[in-house]
Amino acid sequence: MQRVGQLFTLLQRWMPGLATLCHYKMAWLFHDLGAGLVLTAILVPVGMGYAEASGLPAIHGLYASIIPLLAYALFGPSRILVLGPDSTLTAVIAALILPMAAGSVERAIALAGMLAILSGICSLLIGLARLGMVADLLSKPIRIGFLNAIALTVLVGQFPKVFGFSVKADGLLEKTALLVQGIAAGQTNPVALLIGAGCLALILLIAHYRRRWPGVLMAVVLATAVSAVFNLADSAHISVVGSLPQGLPHWQFPQVSLADVQLLLPGAVIISLLSFADTSVLSRLLAQRGGYQVHQNQEMLALGMANMAAGLFQGFSVSASASRTPVAEAAGSKTQLTGVVGALAVAGLLMLAPWLLQSLPSAALAAVVIAACLSFADVAGMRELYRLNKIEFALSLTSFFGVALIGVIEGIVITLALAMLLLLWNTWHPYFAVLARLDGTKGYHDISRHPEGRQVPGLVLFRWDAQLFFANGEVFREEAKHAVASAPTPTHRLVVVADAITNIDITAADALVSLYHELKHQGIELCFAGLKGQIKDRLHAYGTLDIIGHDIFAPTVGSAVNIYRATHEVNWKDWDEV
Repeated sequence: MQRVGQLFTLLQRWMPGLATLCHYKMAWLFHDLGAGLVLTAILVPVGMGYAEASGLPAIHGLYASIIPLLAYALFGPSRILVLGPDSTLTAVIAALILPMAAGSVERAIALAGMLAILSGICSLLIGLARLGMVADLLSKPIRIGFLNAIALTVLVGQFPKVFGFSVKADGLLEKTALLVQGIAAGQTNPVALLIGAGCLALILLIAHYRRRWPGVLMAVVLATAVSAVFNLADSAHISVVGSLPQGLPHWQFPQVSLADVQLLLPGAVIISLLSFADTSVLSRLLAQRGGYQVHQNQEMLALGMANMAAGLFQGFSVSASASRTPVAEAAGSKTQLTGVVGALAVAGLLMLAPWLLQSLPSAALAAVVIAACLSFADVAGMRELYRLNKIEFALSLTSFFGVALIGVIEGIVITLALAMLLLLWNTWHPYFAVLARLDGTKGYHDISRHPEGRQVPGLVLFRWDAQLFFANGEVFREEAKHAVASAPTPTHRLVVVADAITNIDITAADALVSLYHELKHQGIELCFAGLKGQIKDRLHAYGTLDIIGHDIFAPTVGSAVNIYRATHEVNWKDWDEV
């Protein structure tokens, strides 16, 4: 029995949904059932719209809304997070699979399924290795630029559907050119434009003035009803969803080649990071509101399982939804049962009445996607970055133009490479300062910010605000020598203020030895203030202290100054000395 209990505890650890079920309160049931049905009204049109935006038949958006919700309900740590097709992933999916599919719908479906499986495997590996923090590589500037580029790319891709014609192009510039040419050539279908523009206006107006109203559902139902009553597919020649296959998606391993897998893998890694970055932020926010905890690595595992399930059941890559989750929350969702109810309701629709969706205009689905893009585009964030930090603004701008003009995958890779170079540059050239005493103020302060400060004659206090390692060891040595050479009086002792030094590697230790010998040749002593004990131990292990000395450490800057004044005759009067 003890082993059974231990096994059950282990299962609850890896399957948080099972733990929730074991402690489920019947008082939650009515709330979860109602929220699940409300959620269904959003899952259907949004899933279909994102499928078409990804270059897939609309039915696969419904498939991707069923299985991942069930998988996340079992493995996900968040109680009310909603997973499904996501607008931020549509451009990535389309950019990867459409050129490879070369017009074949069946091949596009298989590639999308394999992409979901690969992104799921990446998430699983990251979660099992407890490396959830890798998503932090997608910093805020990168994400703002990326999301704005994705919004623009998807908008341009969806506008032809609103105008009632189709465009086959790869890049943003080509799509824009063909869109303008199509409008100029009179290819616009007035009825499709009226439906698309009307649905978009209705969704945006309701979102602004009546946020609790289901604007997406109202727009889609109205457009579908009008299309069915007036038979607009035949009478006005507008594009509609058409007949959908009845029944549930069946298990199907995507049939693609090894070469296809190799081409899809970089995109799968990026999708894994993007989906986790979105999911972790939303999941932590919900947990904070609900008074419980979630773990990043469990989120990666849950995302991995959900995406693998989506790929194996004719779906495509999914992520957390910042639009559908608040719907579930506002409807009173208490646990993962909400997602299960939503998934089962969508499944019931496919089994019993798929014909209800056959008159849904493609222009209405395009309006749903466009509204979603407008909601996550962040032009104000770009302006704020420009005001606060020009370098991070440039990084965000690089992300935007890279993704928009070069390609989604290529743009993200280029931006990540630039971000890593910026990180290396900042670590290579960290902040440092010479410290001085300010009259009437405790402590010692950066003289570049307080030029009125006084330096103790013959003493240079040199603060280094980073770890010392191979990339910046020589920079440290040169800047320390420059601080000595720039001192207002001949220097007798250099004190390295080392509170911020968290690590010293062998290369940097050699740079310390070189600095020691150069200073010694000039008759200058080398000492440290505030160096941490573990760093001293490391220098001792390197043998560095056998060269530069074992008794050169002071616990604080103040004590280092007092030691210097006790051993050197200095014409110095501090402001707090009577």
